[in-house]
Order: sequence, then C-alpha cells, then structure tokens
Amino acid sequence: MKENKMSNYRWTICALLFFATTVNYLDRQVLSLLHPMLEKEFNWTNSDYANITAAFQFVYAISMLFAGRFVDKLGTKWGYIIALIIWSIGAIMHAVAIPIGEGANTILAWVGLGAMPVSVVGFIIARAVLAFGESANFPAAIKATAEYFPKKERSFATGIFNSGANVGAILAPLTVPWIATVWGWEAAFLIIGAVGFIWLGFWGVFYEKPENQKRMCAGELAYVNSDQADEAPVEVVDEGKKVPWTKLLGYKQTWAFAFGKFMTDGVWWFFLFWLPSYLKVQYNLQGTDIMLPLTVLYSMTMIGSVGGGWFPMYFINKGYSPYDGRMRAMFVIALFPLLVLLAQPLGHYSYWIPVILIGIGASAHQAWSANIFTTVSDMFPKKSIASVIGIGGMAGGLGGVVMSKLGGALFDHYKELGHTQTGYTIMFAICAVAYLLAWIVMKSLVPKYAPITDL
Repeated sequence: MKENKMSNYRWTICALLFFATTVNYLDRQVLSLLHPMLEKEFNWTNSDYANITAAFQFVYAISMLFAGRFVDKLGTKWGYIIALIIWSIGAIMHAVAIPIGEGANTILAWVGLGAMPVSVVGFIIARAVLAFGESANFPAAIKATAEYFPKKERSFATGIFNSGANVGAILAPLTVPWIATVWGWEAAFLIIGAVGFIWLGFWGVFYEKPENQKRMCAGELAYVNSDQADEAPVEVVDEGKKVPWTKLLGYKQTWAFAFGKFMTDGVWWFFLFWLPSYLKVQYNLQGTDIMLPLTVLYSMTMIGSVGGGWFPMYFINKGYSPYDGRMRAMFVIALFPLLVLLAQPLGHYSYWIPVILIGIGASAHQAWSANIFTTVSDMFPKKSIASVIGIGGMAGGLGGVVMSKLGGALFDHYKELGHTQTGYTIMFAICAVAYLLAWIVMKSLVPKYAPITDL
C-alpha cells in the first residue's frame, strides 16, 4: 500500500459500481422498450405482459433475500462476478425465449399441467434467470460502498453509482429500438446482454478489499475508517458467524427500510416497465418515436440521483447526524412525486407535460433511493449490511409485483371500457403519494439515529 500523499482510489471503485449498475438497467429495460413490438407479434394482453414483469419482480424479490446473504458470505468481489455472469446469460436468453417456451410447455404437458402461451412462458423463464442474477447488484454495491467510504460520503457515492440506473435507462431507448428495427428484436437482447462481460475484466483487476488494496494509500484507508472511532462500542461477535434473519427482523431499523422499499420500489418498476406502453396507448408513440421523450425523461433522473445523494450533506454540515440529515432530506424529496398527480389532467396539451412531470417523479425516486440505501449502512455493522439490503430488496420486489399485477389488471379492465387512460390515472396517483406515506412510517419506526451495537 502506498504511504505517500492522499489518494482517491475509492472513487475508482465508485466508478466500477456505476458501470455495473448501468449494465444492470440496460439489461432489464430491453423488454419494456420492445413490449409494443412483442405485444403485436405475440398477441399479448396487458395481463400477459404484467405476468412476465411480475415474474421478474417476484424472483428478484425472493432472490434479494438470499443475495445479501450470498454477498456477505462470498465477499463483494466474487459475489459481484458470479451475479453478473448469471444476469448476462439471462439477458441473452430472451433472444431464444420461443424455443425455451416450447420446451417448457412440453415438460408441463408431460406432468399434466396447463400451459400459458409459448411466448409468455419463454419470456418468464428468461426474466427469472435475469432477476436471479440482478438481485445481487445492489447488496454488493452497497457493501462495497460501506467498505470504501466513510458514512458522511456514502449517500453521495451511492447517488453516483445509482445514477448508473439512469444512464442505463437513457442508453436503452437510444439503442434498443434502433437495433430491433435494423436487426430484429432477438439481436437487441443478444447485443445488450453481452455488454456485461466487458465489465467483468475491469472488476477482477481493480477491486480488492480496502485493507488489501495496493493502489490505496494509508492516509485514504485511515480516512475511510475515520468514523469508526465515533461509533458506539460494538459487542464483539464472531465475524464468521451468520446473523439469523430472525434477529435482523427484530430491529425496527430493518422494518423501516423494508417498508420504505416496499412502498417506493414498485413506483420505479412501474415507470421502467410501463412508460413505453403508456406513450403508445395515449399518444401513439412507439418504436424509434419514443427514443427522444424517454431519453429526456431518464436524463432528468440523473439530477435526482447525484443531487439527492449530495442533499443530506447540507443538513449534516449544519450539525445533524448522518441519519437525521438523511431523513430531513428524504422528507423534502418525498414531496416532489406529488407533481405526477398532474400528468393526466394536463396531458391533453402535449405528451411533453407528462414526460416532464413523470421525469420529476422518477428523479425524486433516484434521490430517495440514494438515501434509503444509506440508512442501512448508517446503522448496521458492515458484516450485516448486504443481508439487510437483501431483506429490503425482497420487500421492494414484492411491491413491484403488486404494482405490475395491479397495473395490468386495471389497463385490461379499462381497455374493455374503451378508456385505458383511466387506468394510468389511478396508477399515477398511487405513484405520487407512495413516498410521503413511506417516509411517515419510516420516521415513526425510527424517529432518531439508533445504531445497532449487538450484532
């Protein structure tokens, strides 16, 4: 390890986490962008598409519970490597969803089970593999952030790497419709899915635990660990001993995080998976026509992700604890999605009005996400962070299942009545108030900074 002037190697790690998250969101968004094309080709209903997206979210939710434990046990480096290999394979599998569905339906027929349409079955299986691998991204990234950053920088670092979700969401509409138009929808899944393997080489070379990192000087390592001296005394527990989920669930801090994720993750999932369909239904925009509005919308979320990560520093610099400053910032952030309530009433003027208003809501989500993740590393010891993130991620995934199934049912119901737009009005109202309700419950459960000292 270098002993000379102060290094800033922790930001190299942040950059790697940023690119991994970019790939993560590129892979998961391909389907939503191709939904109008696939819907026409395979004659899907809204409920069919909701079943496919809900399958992803359900597997993601359950896998998140184990992904955190997996990362804690295997370590950040190898946990990330294995996860990215799995999710890249899952992304590529979408290109052969039809043969997969045919094979699965044959097996189901042998055991006497009814089968869904081949295309739906094939895409569900591919989405399940993608979800299984992608579930480890955020537990691993948050754990790496806790390893490489002091508490006062964690929300900012989280905001930066979490903005990779926005970059992925921006790059996807710029590339996927064009690839599908020129080479076909299968090529879009193949090409985008293969991108992740490039990242693996960089991660393998540049990541090590801070104490083993030869590119980091002693001064930076001391800075990374600087707030340990300010923490309350922690009961010494065998580092190799697993912390049971039942014990983690005994803390209000865990429930606050899980409830916040359940209420708000589904909003982001809804925007990510249904906005292309919304633009088609309400404004007849599809294919390459959606490239510009979605690019503008997700470009706005970059502001929320980075700015939201920085925002708590305003309060922390005024003397608040990291947690108290974060909660004050999250209250302000929770007010911005209320603007989504105006998307439908004002949408008849121009599609740009809902695009901008939803962009503000999505930007607020990214600001919220940068902070809610960090409430875990504020209060839990490093060895249990990924496990708690996994519990919250499971809750968030289940929230996504509820939003997808509810949306699909509403859209099919109102489509039969001749005004699908009413379904979107209801869903946008739910999205608008979710953050404020989540903040009220979180603040009630953990009103003040309360670090966990007995794990």
